[in-house]
Amino acid sequence: MARIKGGVNAKKKHNRVLKLAKGYRGARSKQYRIAKQAVMRALTSSYAGRKEKKRQFRQLWIARINAAARMNGLSYSRFMYGLKLAGVDINRKMLAEMAVNDAEGFKTLAELAKSKIA
Repeated sequence: MARIKGGVNAKKKHNRVLKLAKGYRGARSKQYRIAKQAVMRALTSSYAGRKEKKRQFRQLWIARINAAARMNGLSYSRFMYGLKLAGVDINRKMLAEMAVNDAEGFKTLAELAKSKIA
């Protein structure tokens, strides 16, 4: 049986990594060993970044809800507690959207929350 050398597969693997490293500065986009390290780090960071983005959006929504709730005489925690007692099940993303674009609708929710707390 003839011997098959691994050059084609190695080249394919190297090119795959170098393609991911395209646009990186200097040796990070030219040399396989260094590019491999840079790509591994970048992929790890992008995974972490996708998780971080979710946290940051939730933080933004809560800040917007809090600001709108305080304009209606409630703190964020009391507003959310009042909604829970009232059985209103709206997620924070939609509440934040209402706070920005539908002040009247948010005001009715705030009044509902106030009435359930008192």
